[in-house]
Amino acid sequence: MGTTLTIDLPTPASAIALAGTQEANLKYLSQQTGASLVLRGQSVLITGTENQVELCQKLIRSLEPYWSQDKPITEVDIQTVRHAINTHREDDLEMLQRDVIVRTRKGEEIRAKTFRQRQYIESIRKHDLTFCIGPAGTGKTYLAAMVAVQALLANQYERLILTRPAVEAGEKLGFLPGDLQQKVNPYLRPLYDALYEMIDPEKIANLMERGVIEVAPIAYMRGRTLNNAFVILDEAQNTTPAQMKMVLTRIGFRSRMVVTGDITQTDLPSYQESGLAVAQRILKNVEGIAFCELSKADVVRHALVQRIVAAYEAFEQPQKGKEDKG
Repeated sequence: MGTTLTIDLPTPASAIALAGTQEANLKYLSQQTGASLVLRGQSVLITGTENQVELCQKLIRSLEPYWSQDKPITEVDIQTVRHAINTHREDDLEMLQRDVIVRTRKGEEIRAKTFRQRQYIESIRKHDLTFCIGPAGTGKTYLAAMVAVQALLANQYERLILTRPAVEAGEKLGFLPGDLQQKVNPYLRPLYDALYEMIDPEKIANLMERGVIEVAPIAYMRGRTLNNAFVILDEAQNTTPAQMKMVLTRIGFRSRMVVTGDITQTDLPSYQESGLAVAQRILKNVEGIAFCELSKADVVRHALVQRIVAAYEAFEQPQKGKEDKG
């Protein structure tokens, strides 16, 4: 005999938030629990075995901080809630859902979506130097930029410096039109995008003119000491070991640095070892430095990105094994 349970939601908007676009969340909840879910008005009917229905009810109740405030729910939110239930981390889940990193200029609340993302944010807050390594879509740069801009606006730092190596697969800067700044701007676009979430574009231009915000290629860091600054080095897998050492030794008094990258996406020549990989080996156990590793489970972009990362990992693992044997 199957069990049926009805959960009544407070408003039509909360029902839409829980169900998701074209009821994608209900379908995903069904996949995760084995239960059948049907939305009727403001009510969700759950049918299945007693265990399936109980798990589904727990998931929906744990997602209440989102749907009760009509906030969109993603597959990652559902996965995080399920992980919390499976590992008895409901208290940690409550803190994750409650901890607002920043509010954007449009009033949107930015939170960590997964436990490892929250650990990453805590590391940035507590350490002068944090490395974050993980695949595309895990929020490495975005979250660091959000914390950095918040700290800048709170006058905790005098400057925000965003930098990355201007190296991309199959492209040379010399072939791009314009002066150096125009040439490197396309490479720094992801960093600008995060800034625009927090600061009005006109104000960003003013802050850049005054040197409060600096967006520059890594070559501009040579010979400088960065005091009272929050520094983000993005796409660090494309630094050489010498470049990485150069940037890390720029840290000055009252400064904080976050280094992000994806070691599996290196665009350096095959004979050139990544500065990020070398730094990970050398600095892993140095006091005062935090290393955070994100995985495909932390991908917060389109759900397809998570599956793409997983497929590449599965393909590349046997290849790596062959190379190691060779």
